[in-house]
Amino acid sequence: MKNARYYPWLVVALLWLVALLNYLDRQMLSTMRRAIQADIHELESATNFGRLMAVFLWIYGLMSPLSGLAADRFNRKWLITGSLFVWSAVTLLMGYADDFWQLYTLRAIMGVSEALYIPAALSLIADYHTGSTRSLAVGIHMTGLYMGQALGGFGATIAAAASWQATFHWFGLVGIVYAAVLMLLLHEKRPEYPAGPLQQTRKPLSGGLRGLLKLLPFWVIFLYFSIPSIPGWAIKNWLPTLFAGSLDVPMSEAGPLATITIAASSLIGVVSGGLLSDRWVQHNVRGRVYTSAIGLSLTIPALLFLGLGGSVAFLVAAAFFFGAGFGMFDANNMPILCQFVSPRNRATAYGIMNMGGVFSGALITGWLGRSTDAGNLGRDFALMSVVILAAVVMLLVMLKPKVKDYQDESADVRSV
Repeated sequence: MKNARYYPWLVVALLWLVALLNYLDRQMLSTMRRAIQADIHELESATNFGRLMAVFLWIYGLMSPLSGLAADRFNRKWLITGSLFVWSAVTLLMGYADDFWQLYTLRAIMGVSEALYIPAALSLIADYHTGSTRSLAVGIHMTGLYMGQALGGFGATIAAAASWQATFHWFGLVGIVYAAVLMLLLHEKRPEYPAGPLQQTRKPLSGGLRGLLKLLPFWVIFLYFSIPSIPGWAIKNWLPTLFAGSLDVPMSEAGPLATITIAASSLIGVVSGGLLSDRWVQHNVRGRVYTSAIGLSLTIPALLFLGLGGSVAFLVAAAFFFGAGFGMFDANNMPILCQFVSPRNRATAYGIMNMGGVFSGALITGWLGRSTDAGNLGRDFALMSVVILAAVVMLLVMLKPKVKDYQDESADVRSV
């Protein structure tokens, strides 16, 4: 099966469901606070609930570089399967929690286990899909994250129909069973290096990391990834609030309108951005860079209009353009990284980038909370467009790849 022509796409399909569970299991807690606080009274405090949500984010961010290092040096099949099993078991156990500190501890463990997934999954997809299908494959996988985020919003609905305990139990069991499926169907794949100085060997952890940290194009990509994460996390956490305030409608209406618009448009963005990038790079080595820049440029007027809009049509259109543009950006981050970083260090590089993105999200979430209290949420959404413009200019001016897929660590083919 591993050598079948269809298998690279089967890998994407297998990991798509893992990506969905990755976001679903972490997101549904945020919608079930009212149901849980009836049994765990500490969650009546918004401060305690904030601590519960924040511990995942900080641990996830801190673990991301270590997760990338592990994915570059160990079998990614078992890292992915093991992380899915652990976070699913944690989800199951959360249904048995009866005090705040049990939930807090389990949420922290979830941060460790879920951090192991993304660097391993994206580097595995990149190794199965080279050249003409890489951006599309990565983009399709990213839609699993979007779908999980959207479905996580229905946690409260399921909890109301059954109970919050049963909700955690069922989704935990689904993940545990699916981990067994991955054990049978998912296979590792590493690039074959020629004999000689590039023969595949396990390099010391510090050696590969030092070489990566000395690579100037990596830091350009790191900044280009982290800066758009500021509005990216702002949209995830605050768009329903912005819709509710701007349209003067209850959150029960604003929440679905915002999340469905972003999910649908992001799906369009990753597919179109993946197809365009994969074709463009065959004729121009900067095709992926240009596609990503076009996508991120779409978010600039979208953020301005989100901050200024006052009608349903205006805000939905702005959210649609943001989702489509951000989807094009999302589909090309790992493929652009592959033009500068060898397969030996790609997961490590993405893990560090993921840490920068998560920490950007943690900072902007607190800032926009204070902005909301001050009545300035719309204004600050508009101001974020300036930051995105700077990121696009930096990318186009500074990042100049010379190859479609960087492999040979001994050749000086990377350029910035």
